[in-house]
Amino acid sequence: MLYLKGVGYHPAATATPILKDINLQLAPQEMGLIVGPSGSGKSTLLEILAGLAEPTAGTILWREQELTPDHLQQLGGLVFQFPERHFCGNTVLEELRLGHPEINRAQLERALEEVGLAQIPWETAPQALSGGQQRRLSLAVQLVRQPNVLLLDEPTAGLDWSMRRQLVNLLEKLKAHWTLLVVTHDPEELRPLAERRWQIRGGELTPL
Repeated sequence: MLYLKGVGYHPAATATPILKDINLQLAPQEMGLIVGPSGSGKSTLLEILAGLAEPTAGTILWREQELTPDHLQQLGGLVFQFPERHFCGNTVLEELRLGHPEINRAQLERALEEVGLAQIPWETAPQALSGGQQRRLSLAVQLVRQPNVLLLDEPTAGLDWSMRRQLVNLLEKLKAHWTLLVVTHDPEELRPLAERRWQIRGGELTPL
């Protein structure tokens, strides 16, 4: 179980806090959905949960263990909005193995199969994939790391209706094995998948 208790984020450079007293809990194999407009703090919250930023108040726990940013980098797998802009590998294989040369072939095959890319040649350039395939690859990049929680920032952004439907179906399938926390400003297609839903406005989180 993931717990956030009184989490706040107020960098010295900002006049007001970006996040205020955030409380939530999310069980294994549940999907949590956080809905809010641009600038509401939802992407910052994911960055904290991925260990990329450190909260200035509150605690984050997995089961009974309080988590540091280093712990969170192991716990969470963050898929950025427009993740294809962050690809660095020249091939699918390079992209999957970046920073993790120890990952074996079986792990790579399992991750690609989970996201429906088992038939893609490993020497394919990520930029040569379709938009939907690129989103699937970005999920596979995180799955090979075996995180406890998949963190998704606007996962359907920029996709046409067909690709959006395919991605929603994939997330429904991934829920069988993973815990998901999704942030979005456009919740309609994702809402039916979520066991827990919140709204975020001005850095404050409330049940939805």
